[in-house]
Amino acid sequence: MKTSRGRPHPLGATLEPGGVNFSVFSENATGVELLLFERHDSAEPFETVVLDPEQNRTFHFWHVFVEGLGHGAPYAYRVRGPQEPDRGLRFDPDKVLLDPYARLSSAALWDPGAAYVPGSNLRSSLRSLVVDLSRYDWGGDRPLNRPLAETVLYELHVGGFTRSPSAKAEAPGTFLGVIGKIAHLKALGVTAVELMPATLFDDRSVLRRGPDGKPLRGFWGYGSLSFFAPHPGYCRSSEECRGLDEFRDMVKALHRAGIEVILDLTFGHTGEGGEDGPTVSMRGLENGAYYQLVPGQPRRYLDYAGSGNMLNCGHPVVERLVLDCLESWVRDMHVDGFRLGEAAVLARGEGGDAAARPPALWNMELSPVLAGTKLISDAWDGGGLCDRGDVAASRWAEWNLRFRDDVRRFVRGDPGIVGSVASRIAGSADLHAGPGHRPCNSVNLVTCHAGLTLNDLVSYNGKRNWLNGEDNRDGSDDNFSWDCGWQGDTEDPEIELLRRRQIKNFAAILMLSQGVPLVCGGDELRRTQGGNNNAYCQDNELAWLDWERGSRHRWVFEFFQAMIAFRRAHRSLQRARFFDGSYNERGLKDISWHGCALDHPGWSDPQARALAFTLAGFEGEDDLHVMMNMHWEPLYFELPRVAGRRWLRCVDTALSRPEDALPPGREKVVFERECRVDWRSVVVLASR
Repeated sequence: MKTSRGRPHPLGATLEPGGVNFSVFSENATGVELLLFERHDSAEPFETVVLDPEQNRTFHFWHVFVEGLGHGAPYAYRVRGPQEPDRGLRFDPDKVLLDPYARLSSAALWDPGAAYVPGSNLRSSLRSLVVDLSRYDWGGDRPLNRPLAETVLYELHVGGFTRSPSAKAEAPGTFLGVIGKIAHLKALGVTAVELMPATLFDDRSVLRRGPDGKPLRGFWGYGSLSFFAPHPGYCRSSEECRGLDEFRDMVKALHRAGIEVILDLTFGHTGEGGEDGPTVSMRGLENGAYYQLVPGQPRRYLDYAGSGNMLNCGHPVVERLVLDCLESWVRDMHVDGFRLGEAAVLARGEGGDAAARPPALWNMELSPVLAGTKLISDAWDGGGLCDRGDVAASRWAEWNLRFRDDVRRFVRGDPGIVGSVASRIAGSADLHAGPGHRPCNSVNLVTCHAGLTLNDLVSYNGKRNWLNGEDNRDGSDDNFSWDCGWQGDTEDPEIELLRRRQIKNFAAILMLSQGVPLVCGGDELRRTQGGNNNAYCQDNELAWLDWERGSRHRWVFEFFQAMIAFRRAHRSLQRARFFDGSYNERGLKDISWHGCALDHPGWSDPQARALAFTLAGFEGEDDLHVMMNMHWEPLYFELPRVAGRRWLRCVDTALSRPEDALPPGREKVVFERECRVDWRSVVVLASR
């Protein structure tokens, strides 16, 4: 191939008239080779382009222009340099490396085992692919830009969503499989899907074998090998760069249904792991720049996530990679926002200490490309930095794990916590009331991928992770669950009645709270994992969505559907500001707290298991009165008076479908001055 000097920017493989410009960062490399392949599954390169340090290097960037290459051309790198781990240098000229900026990758030959040991992995390595990002017809697709306060999130694992035969998907476990279930999502009423990691990760390495002897592999996808490239395992075809188009087909179809796409990216660590991990990309390009190394012991990696390594987000090249990645997903793939796991890592400078003004975060704030996107953080890291997500500016929302724990304890029947529960329902101002913050800074959840499913939350008293092969030591021990009298599935009608109420109680409180509700995918199908609260390695029926189970428990879907519709119909449940004690035109305070008696919420009652609140409606809308009884006996709640209006019952979780959540026009008038709320149930009234 005819080559010329090329340019250092932009990084990655850039298609230009007449060929492709390649650029990669490596400060300490002594030599770089660009491998060119005929096909993405070719075992040998048809040509190796040796980059001249004098002609093809500008500062720390190695670059070359190759004429005649075009869309779909497969390539990879080999990099020479010092192999001195005690200095943090881990160059290996035998290892074939993935371009960190590759927009698409092929795993046709991928055998991760060879990346762990010395020697060549040419015939078993990943391939990067050149792509023309302008070739896709978006058909006028535009961002939906739905206000965050009006958003209802649905966490979705692309593989597990349709991999079960019960999904009857044309392309199971793929982006195209998601398209086949859009009607379900639209009918449910969610406004955005939050995709669990959908970029390239290692789903082939055997972590261990389970008690049944079956191999266990990575399933969730945390530990990316490429932040830019869609995961090949979620693409029906890797030929001719169809993987990118399949992801974009999914985004376009979801947008047409009015559903936004939030992408889960975790820049805290990568799949290259610790000292004994595989050499796939960044480790072999410039280990000490891309990763945080232990000061004074550069052979070792700082690891605040328990995953072996930690990205060096304080290094300018990593800062740039993070920003380029996010902007590319927005500009070229039309995603509407991001959930950034372990976001506290983005606030750490070189050496691992907290930065006063983290450049990676400020880059996001100042980027015009990201100006309209949703940013959601799960800011935890094992080093204790910003456990509540204080790293984030006012535009960021944050997963609210305090909401999860407090609401779980309340519904379980724990006494004396009604004050904490009220704070969660009101938008967690105690956690999120910083300058410019609003209730929508809180993403409220009862369940998510990490933990028990909603069904298992009311069916088990603790985790049952024996199938993970770690002697049940993995996963959280603090589940705040209750089996309602029996471990696991049962046909006992009394236990089943109680579980039904508890599931509906959780769904109701989630949708009646200020903030952004998140539904864990499959909870509306009454999905079970048999008590496993850490199914990260279970790429099988245990973690896949069982759509037939959803058919048997249709009432769960219908109740979620009704509560989501109820929430979206009442702006008072989607407030743009925290409560400030103001009154509406009917003389109702924005929110008033009660117990069974009006204006006596029982903040100091150590046995309180009941809580009520009155929510003032905006002009022309209903006022709401919510009564929650987590006691084991019925209780009677006083009702406030609203001049010129009467109370109508909209929701009662003690009733069966369809009486438990009535649509507009079918609500029942409440004539009494007090309302009976059955044991362990939630009742919602509207004034009209």
